[in-house]
Amino acid sequence: MGSRFRGPGGRTGLRGRGSECALLDDLAAAVRRGESRSLVVRGEAGIGKTALLEYLVESASDLTVVRAVGVESDMELAYASLHQLCGPLLDRLERLPEPQRQAMEIVFGLSDFAGVASLVAEIESVAAATGSRFPPYILLRLRALQGREDEASAAIASAIERFGGQGMTATRAHWAAAVLNNGLARYEEAASAARQATADALNHWVFMWVLPELVEAAARAGDAQLARDALERLAETTERCGTDFALGMEARCRALLREGGDADELYREAIERLGRTRMRTELARAHLLYGEWLRRENRRVDARNVLRTAHGMLVAIGMEAFAERARKELQATGEKVRARTVDTRDDLTAQELQIARLARDGLSNPEIGARLFLSPRTIEWHLHNVFTKLDVRSRKQLPNALASSDSQSVPA
Repeated sequence: MGSRFRGPGGRTGLRGRGSECALLDDLAAAVRRGESRSLVVRGEAGIGKTALLEYLVESASDLTVVRAVGVESDMELAYASLHQLCGPLLDRLERLPEPQRQAMEIVFGLSDFAGVASLVAEIESVAAATGSRFPPYILLRLRALQGREDEASAAIASAIERFGGQGMTATRAHWAAAVLNNGLARYEEAASAARQATADALNHWVFMWVLPELVEAAARAGDAQLARDALERLAETTERCGTDFALGMEARCRALLREGGDADELYREAIERLGRTRMRTELARAHLLYGEWLRRENRRVDARNVLRTAHGMLVAIGMEAFAERARKELQATGEKVRARTVDTRDDLTAQELQIARLARDGLSNPEIGARLFLSPRTIEWHLHNVFTKLDVRSRKQLPNALASSDSQSVPA
């Protein structure tokens, strides 16, 4: 049988079912001892690969087994198999080292942007040390969702220029531009960017993420035909997937093109389905779109309730531009809301406050990093934010600055 075992010690060729089962027993025993192992099973259909894997599962009865079954429609869903494999284990994330835990939280939409930003700093630190030329995917996603126009536009332009304006990096950059402009309510610009992101027929998987941006932008810009065309393309993927996330995104998009009771029902379906997933960013945007629709239907009391939820979620996540959209809608209902991006942008997050206090107490960046399991580069990045927010230039000024800011700190 064309199978092989691959592990730290190299590869061992196999011939015959008996030897393979013995190897699987050895593999299960190694995993129990905490040793890392990987197994690659290759061969034509019908020669027993599945039976061997089931034998391994049976011999590992005292271990937790997770599975992922690939289907064709998953090709267009980012991280689909990873969600299947790791979803049942999310209650154990605290056991992972900080960088790996943050990466998992990003993939599953669990992390606020303070954590994502520190991971970006880690990636940039590694790139600087190794001289690697990595595509800034996480940075693009972060800046676009944050909605900080200057920083996001610079990151998008830099990505397109550095990587020649073609390929996956350009696609993601245009996607980021679509998200950014939707957050800023610049719908014609968002639609233009989304159309560029979906122009490459080879990057089908990204359509699941970009087409909702195109539907929203086109609908709000008054181009109903473009929105319907994008929705039709999106439905080809979402209906085959059949997951709460896929169908929730489809319902959110369909609601933008419906009126009256149909729109209301679809918005509620989108919120219900997305609420059963871990995609907080998309759930918050569903609340925002529903609240905006309710206000335009002159249902002010209902709109206030939904928009309060949207605004609270968006602020907590760090989606500043979308939060500002929600704040303006709330104001239009007659409710006064504090502007997060103006009034509270100088608040320290919990992690920034912790780092600032350690720096105030005389610890160096490496010492702080060792205590918090972060790199010195990440500590430097956080302290830069602290100095900017507190309007200080050195550690010597931290004691006085922190004395007046501790009471104003916000959770990360």
